[in-house]
Amino acid sequence: MECRIPKTVLIVIVVAVLGVVAAAVAIPLTSAPKFCATCHTIKPSYDSWVNSSHKEVTCVACHVRPTLEGFIQDKVIKGTHDVWVTFFGTPKNPEDLKVTVYSEVCLSCHRNMLRISEIAERDLPGPLKKAGLIMAHRKHMEAFQKRGKGEGCTTCHATVVHAKPFKGYKIVIPRGHIRLDEIPKAEQASIEASMVKAHREADCFRCHDGKTEYDGKVLSRKCLTCHIDEKLEKYLF
Repeated sequence: MECRIPKTVLIVIVVAVLGVVAAAVAIPLTSAPKFCATCHTIKPSYDSWVNSSHKEVTCVACHVRPTLEGFIQDKVIKGTHDVWVTFFGTPKNPEDLKVTVYSEVCLSCHRNMLRISEIAERDLPGPLKKAGLIMAHRKHMEAFQKRGKGEGCTTCHATVVHAKPFKGYKIVIPRGHIRLDEIPKAEQASIEASMVKAHREADCFRCHDGKTEYDGKVLSRKCLTCHIDEKLEKYLF
């Protein structure tokens, strides 16, 4: 007895196989940082990434959550949207790009940061010991979660990859520590004319204003809340 496969089923199988092959080729190709850099809008971000402390970490490692939902939303849907806008729409200026980097992605590599205020200074990692950082990251993450306003790691570290180190510091200092009067006038003009201005204004004092309370305590404006005294003069203002 001859067994025939319906034509419709055969077509579906062929399309499925071709889809799998195409995905096997496209996913690694479109996940490479150099592929991202082919878009002129992303090129400045690529250039800053190459010189950053995260240059060994690929774009998708930070910008695509390592879950099925993350892959579909962050890579497939948003990626397709970006390609569409690039070819058929009006791309944004590089300085006006805005993306979400989820804290769970950051913490997949930096979970030890939650313990900074819970260990002795002598046991801090080199860069943190040098800056005298004793900030309670775990408390901040818990507070952000309670506030429910989408805050997280990038609330303070939004420019850690796509910005220039300041005052010779090897990594980008959180934005709350930089004053506009310390920045060259040409850069000031760029900041005033773009969304970067909003980044600069959303500093530590947004919450640590000497008035806001958390867990029954007023959030102090003093730098010693998060830093060791003798380290302040060289690294902070």
